Amino acid sequence: MELKFSHVDILVENLEEACDYYARILKARISTTFVWERGGLHVRYAVALMGQERFMLVQPLAGNLRELLDTCGEGMIYRHCYSTPDIEAAYDELIASGVQPEDENGKPLARENLQTPSGGRIIWLPKRFGHFSIEILEEKGLEAFIEAAFS
Repeated sequence: MELKFSHVDILVENLEEACDYYARILKARISTTFVWERGGLHVRYAVALMGQERFMLVQPLAGNLRELLDTCGEGMIYRHCYSTPDIEAAYDELIASGVQPEDENGKPLARENLQTPSGGRIIWLPKRFGHFSIEILEEKGLEAFIEAAFS
């Protein structure tokens, strides 16, 4: 499977405060704020960009990430995110290796349901090691999203 590291996702209690901090301390450019709401998961998030390096600050409002924040506290890097040029090929490779891709709520994800609320295409590997998660996004959609977030 062809993968390229993209970013990490970090849980925060107060999105504006976290964005202000990283903008001030690291001179990060901060994207507009986005909302993801689907299947009981509800978060606000923003991209912090420093040159080509980036990370996402995620403020959970409801769902499994809210529970994770309440249990583990903020600042937790809970997800590594990768991009791939062909999300369907990645999906097929995972299935062929005996791994069922999941959605953001840990439920089996069908190949025809890879769309995100923001328009990209995405899959998650099942969590095998505690709360750690791996996300795979289709590269073209991810890069278009990032570009639009800062324009």
